Amino acid sequence: MRVAVVAMIAAFAGAAAAGAEERPVELRSGPGLDKVEGHCGACHSLDYIQINSPFLNTVGWNAEVTKMIKAFGAPIDATDAKAIVDYLAKNYGS
Repeated sequence: MRVAVVAMIAAFAGAAAAGAEERPVELRSGPGLDKVEGHCGACHSLDYIQINSPFLNTVGWNAEVTKMIKAFGAPIDATDAKAIVDYLAKNYGS
C-alpha cells in the first residue's frame, strides 16, 4: 500500500514538473488582446482559444464568453466582454 502511494505521489510530481516547462501561448496581436489575456488567462490556459478556433465564429465566441460570465461567474463587464468577443471572432473565428 505504501509503495502505491509513493508511486502516485511521484507520478503527480512528474506531471507537475512537465507542466512547468510549458511555453506560454502567444496570441495574435490586436485590439482586445489585453482583455483576453487579463480575463480569460486569469482562469484557464489561453491555448483553449487556439484549440477552439476552428469551431467557433462570432456567435460561438459570444456564447462562450457569455457562458464564462453567467455559468462560471467570470467578472467581465459588458464593455470588456464585447472587446473579447470582437478580438476572438476577428483573430480566431472560423
